[in-house]
Amino acid sequence: MRILVTPTFERTVKKLHRQQKAALDEAVRTIARQPKAGEPKVGDLTGVQVHKFRMGNLLYLMAYRVLDENTLKLLMVGPHENFYRDLKRIDQ
Repeated sequence: MRILVTPTFERTVKKLHRQQKAALDEAVRTIARQPKAGEPKVGDLTGVQVHKFRMGNLLYLMAYRVLDENTLKLLMVGPHENFYRDLKRIDQ
């Protein structure tokens, strides 16, 4: 599986601690194995899927797009607060 990342995703990952990166890596492995694991969005975010996972005791969301059967594009990761608002801005 080929995984592409956006600059927004990379910037967020740089700021994470080692334990948080481990939780994120596990979430990425989950969607790499099962691309349909995320919840498909509708409306402005059609084509985007969001996978929810725990990072410590916080709920994090990871937005991604399935480009084809062998390629995923990771768009954004972060806590729920303002997540969809920010996702709409970068997804245009």
